[in-house]
Amino acid sequence: MSQISTKLLVRLSSDFAQLLESEYDYNVIVKVGQQSFKLHSLVLYQRSSFFRQELTTTTKKNNIIEITLTDTSVEAFKILIKYIYTGTILLENDKESTIFDLLVPSNKLGLAELVEYIQSYLIDNKSSWLKLKFSKIYATSFQNNNFKALQIFCTDILAKHPNIILASDEFTSIQENALINLLKRDDLQIEESEIWDKVIQWGKEQTPDLPSDLKQWTENNFLDLKTTLDQCIPLIRYFQMSGKDIVEKVKPYRQILGLNLWDDISTKIMHPDASISSTVLPARKKVPVQLPVREVQFINSSSISSDEHFAEISSWIDRRLLKYDITEIPYKFNLLLRGSRDGFNCETFHRLCDSLSCIVVVIKVNGTNEILGGYNPLSWNKLGKWFATTNSFIFSLKTQSLPDSILSRIIHADQAIGCFSFRGPNFGGSFYMKDSKTWYYTHNDSYYEKRLRYNNLNLLIDEFEVFQVLKN
Repeated sequence: MSQISTKLLVRLSSDFAQLLESEYDYNVIVKVGQQSFKLHSLVLYQRSSFFRQELTTTTKKNNIIEITLTDTSVEAFKILIKYIYTGTILLENDKESTIFDLLVPSNKLGLAELVEYIQSYLIDNKSSWLKLKFSKIYATSFQNNNFKALQIFCTDILAKHPNIILASDEFTSIQENALINLLKRDDLQIEESEIWDKVIQWGKEQTPDLPSDLKQWTENNFLDLKTTLDQCIPLIRYFQMSGKDIVEKVKPYRQILGLNLWDDISTKIMHPDASISSTVLPARKKVPVQLPVREVQFINSSSISSDEHFAEISSWIDRRLLKYDITEIPYKFNLLLRGSRDGFNCETFHRLCDSLSCIVVVIKVNGTNEILGGYNPLSWNKLGKWFATTNSFIFSLKTQSLPDSILSRIIHADQAIGCFSFRGPNFGGSFYMKDSKTWYYTHNDSYYEKRLRYNNLNLLIDEFEVFQVLKN
């Protein structure tokens, strides 16, 4: 697409955004919670299959169609309706939970391309958060077959660490398709007899009115459990279980297997080489147990910052409440510039660092040994203007004279990052490189939230380093 075409699409998107905000000539009211949105049927009909159906089946009142949208938060709908009107969405400014909460309503509204994009964005950029909220993510992913990417992400993890779910209190409440998907895995790392135990446990929970004492079960009780587990029973690898496990664990429930399958299992126990008619599934592949060491060893190329400092910066980038251990740092910090090696002037900074995103800057202050710095998720250039982001921050790192690091996130996002040829790194005009070995800091709480130091003045520095942050 040509640059001119792109500009025209941007203008079109902007015009539709203004239409949404102005509410001009609206003919639809969508109620979400306690809030009403005045919208336009032409846009809704064309962009959403859900609204298309609602618009064709709902009767007008005073030339207005009223639609009530349930199971959707006001916050989520504001983001989604803007996407419907403009065709644009910017997820980097939103919390992980907010992004994830867009998934179900996006699917409900029939925004298939957005459902796919949200899943990809979370997996590619927020995998740590997905793992932290695993039970919720796993349960949600199997509520709808349109969440295939998240299903694969979750089952890949569960194959290696099945007890994340199997040993949890939420296990018996997982969807049947989630359990089936797991049972189909050839690389499920758990003994087959334990899988059987868990399948029986899940089946009992889904089958009402079963006596707690197996001795009191009637033929109908077994039939009910068999019906519940109809899709799961063929996926158990019975012929890979020991005779002891078959007798102690499977035999008490043999009535749910069917006569032919139980006869074949019994035959194999007594005559391992005998021919049978039942399908013999292969043994699950066992992955050698390894110590949980890092796949990539963290290499610290800084003369200013320690491994602990980089672990803390990584945690801030990922917005983690708990700091990464130094053995868990998920990033490489690629040294782009060191003042004592490459030069301290602004020209050198722009030559070596412009056009590269995800940049960490660290300085060591002369006379105080303070370690100050900042993170820019965007890239620097010499265009002479400000750039917006909600993910930048500045900091003062822990030293002998500072017992705890200070993190200061951006408040006024529109002027988060300054890009000027006569300045080096520039964070909101609050913290920036003036010229050779001279930086400036002032606390302006309309830009970055917390004060890093009490003296607002020019800072002479001993060292200056710039890193690009790369995912391992």
